[in-house]
Amino acid sequence: MTDRPLEKTRADAVVVGVGKGPGGLLPTPGAEAVDRLLGGRLMGALADLGAKGAEDEVTRVASLGQGPFPVVAVAGLGAPRPGGGYTAEAVRRAAGAASRALSGRASVVTLLAAVGGTPDDQRLHAVGEGSLLGSYEFTAYKSDLDGRSAPPREFTVVVPDAGAAKAALERARAVADAVSLVRDLVNTPPNDLYPAELAARGAAAGKQAGLAVEVLDEAALAAGGYGGVLAVGGGSARGPRLLRMAYSGKRPRTRVALVGKGITFDSGGLSIKPAANMHHMTSDMAGAAAVIATACLVARLGLPVELTATVPIAENLPSGTAYRPADVVTFRNGKKAEITNTDAEGRVVLADALARAAEDSPDVILETSTLTGAQLVALGSRTAGVMGSDDMRDAVVAASARSGEAMWAMPMPAELRRGIDSPIADFVNANADRMGGMLVGAHFLAEFVPAGLPWAHIDIAGPAYNTGAPWGYTPKGGTGVPVRTLLATIEDLAAAS
Repeated sequence: MTDRPLEKTRADAVVVGVGKGPGGLLPTPGAEAVDRLLGGRLMGALADLGAKGAEDEVTRVASLGQGPFPVVAVAGLGAPRPGGGYTAEAVRRAAGAASRALSGRASVVTLLAAVGGTPDDQRLHAVGEGSLLGSYEFTAYKSDLDGRSAPPREFTVVVPDAGAAKAALERARAVADAVSLVRDLVNTPPNDLYPAELAARGAAAGKQAGLAVEVLDEAALAAGGYGGVLAVGGGSARGPRLLRMAYSGKRPRTRVALVGKGITFDSGGLSIKPAANMHHMTSDMAGAAAVIATACLVARLGLPVELTATVPIAENLPSGTAYRPADVVTFRNGKKAEITNTDAEGRVVLADALARAAEDSPDVILETSTLTGAQLVALGSRTAGVMGSDDMRDAVVAASARSGEAMWAMPMPAELRRGIDSPIADFVNANADRMGGMLVGAHFLAEFVPAGLPWAHIDIAGPAYNTGAPWGYTPKGGTGVPVRTLLATIEDLAAAS
């Protein structure tokens, strides 16, 4: 960050924002400053190039030696809010789109913090997060990186007071690092990220952040009564694990339990999935990755909470040792489920994890998982569904609105619970009637949450993994959802206690 005058701030490119107005482009203070520096030529050049100021639009203009930067990247902010100014998410997306458009430019100066409409710290968070997340790339399996146009690696945010902006931008860096960890884990192929490896990487990240960690192998899972994790993991030669992480801040105000689904690959088991798009199931551990990264982030930020993370990890494959439809599985808390579909395995491992998390007597449980294809049917690929106790569900959705991760509150109609009744066990793991599948999945999870305990289930089946083209600060592949919402929710819980 810098508070130096623009004409003395050198870089390979400068980023400014423009809005979309009914009569044309709406310049922001940053765009006006660069326009003056370029002798009043910028806005005219943008009009000549057909720039509209729409979201995800980035127009690059050469400065032709008129400034200390060769390129001006003008990022669209979309239409301003009715009261004027732009949301933090619009700024975040503009910053990310600009980062993606500036591959090959090592250093970038951004004036997006001058955009009005949101509090200063929110704008700074948005600019920092968007710039860093937009420059993310996963190259671990690229054989030849020579000659590629690498994304920017150095960002300078122009602010009126560099000292006052330091804390906000340091937080943005910590959040971006956590999201990048999730993306890296999700993007790692399942032959290299099998259950023991995910547990090991999670434990290593936790130890580096100062967390207490514990990894349970097959023997420990059997001794602990984790029948769901063992059942799902029984079909793979690479056995299941359960990762536990714990953190206690100074003078903790609340106890939070995090739970995340860690299926390192989901073939569907004996209820095998169609071959088309099965390769996307490398992302079925996105909930686990998000919980691991969030626990580390909470420790890095030193939040005043007591936090435990419980991460069940397994690989769901068909084999002679795989669990079967018609099996009855006994979970850690003694409840039993008749298995009607081995492809509804996420809730089976989460049942054990939720039961274990509840034993710590937390004040709240936050669970996230790529649980159902029904989430995609109901809400599409970018909006997560949130279920659970009403107040906690709504608190998560409110936090998501600030963080920029789209989420929608969903009900749990009582009549849908009848869909998981079993004639021989406490319940079945999957309802043959596909109507309301996302909500039925939440009802199954609710069986493992003690009555009266506030909890939320975030179904991220679509938002956790972008199978389409990049947009805003979201790359193709792992997205890092819902780390930012989990963090915001935990911060809210700490502030309210």
